[in-house]
Amino acid sequence: MPDRQTAYPRPPSNFLTEDHDAFRRTVASFVDREIRPHADTWERDGECARDLYTRAGAAGLLGLRYDPEYGGSGLDFLATCVLAEELAKGDSIGPAVALMTQSEFALAVLADEADEELKAAWMVPAIAGELIGAIGVSEPGAGSDVAALTTRARRDGGDYVISGQKTYISNGTRADFITLAVRTSEEGPKGISLVVFPTDTPGFEVGRRLDKLGARASDTGELFFDDCRIPATNLVGEEGQGLRYILSHFGGERLVIAAFAVGIMERLIELGLDYAANREVFGGPVLSLQTWRHRFAEMATRLEATRLLTHQAARLLSDHDPAGDMAVSMAKLHAADAVQSVAAEVLQLHGGFGQMEESPIPRYYRDVAGFSVGAGTSEIMRELIARSLA
Repeated sequence: MPDRQTAYPRPPSNFLTEDHDAFRRTVASFVDREIRPHADTWERDGECARDLYTRAGAAGLLGLRYDPEYGGSGLDFLATCVLAEELAKGDSIGPAVALMTQSEFALAVLADEADEELKAAWMVPAIAGELIGAIGVSEPGAGSDVAALTTRARRDGGDYVISGQKTYISNGTRADFITLAVRTSEEGPKGISLVVFPTDTPGFEVGRRLDKLGARASDTGELFFDDCRIPATNLVGEEGQGLRYILSHFGGERLVIAAFAVGIMERLIELGLDYAANREVFGGPVLSLQTWRHRFAEMATRLEATRLLTHQAARLLSDHDPAGDMAVSMAKLHAADAVQSVAAEVLQLHGGFGQMEESPIPRYYRDVAGFSVGAGTSEIMRELIARSLA
């Protein structure tokens, strides 16, 4: 498979600055050096190398939006988009999921809601890549319905005693800490809190490493908590406010998935153009056939529409504009449909070779299947958009 011989002609952006463009080149170089050469091995292993986190930390990729006091860079959501787009081009979405779970999902709520002691203890080493973090929300009976979670944290003096189960947790099998959603009272949605949970706590156990359709180079596990005792000072923000914190940070997760889709579509179109230019059929290259030229035109249009929706949402989120919530729901909804369509088209283009595991094409086809599920299903996105219109 040729390695990016064709560069997609990305149009000028009204959202990105020269600093964003320079950062893109930095991340692209990191991907070329640290991710793409190892993608096949990590797919087989079911996880990326642990030292990828320390390398990403050293490159300044794990704390883009956070306060420099804790090792962050103080950048905006558009920088997050650039990072996610370029990481997604590594010929496996797994390493991108692993790193963004660390930098965006596990740390975002700590940055906004945790006290100074928790930030110093957990954010600083996580941003440096010295610790691996996960976000623990989903349970066997509580996925999109976060308010239905049952993992319980019982107050006992100066501690919380935690019992329950989590599942579908990215980075879960080797995380050093989990930003964990727990139930601290019986009061429905208002009874949910967040805590920082160290995974060396007695009573904690990793169950199965889950065998997924896609993102196979990112470990995902089910986790068990059996009377795990942690200090009550590990509470993030206020008790009973966990659901509000979770919902207020879903926008960042949804933006990352939309940006992943942008990067994957760009990579797939590049690979497709290379193949179509070099593959001879009926006396000429595939790219000489009008039907495929037109299909590339449609793919590029889907990509650019997704890019504009995603970058607009990033700008609104950075500006704390209330319209950001609807914009990011639209971006994720459209991105999931668009990237699944492009992945199917490029798989079809490659014919028999597209079925071979030596190609990244079937890998991306599997990877994007989860984009209409993660961080809120497409059905949830439609409902959120509809509510914004009413």
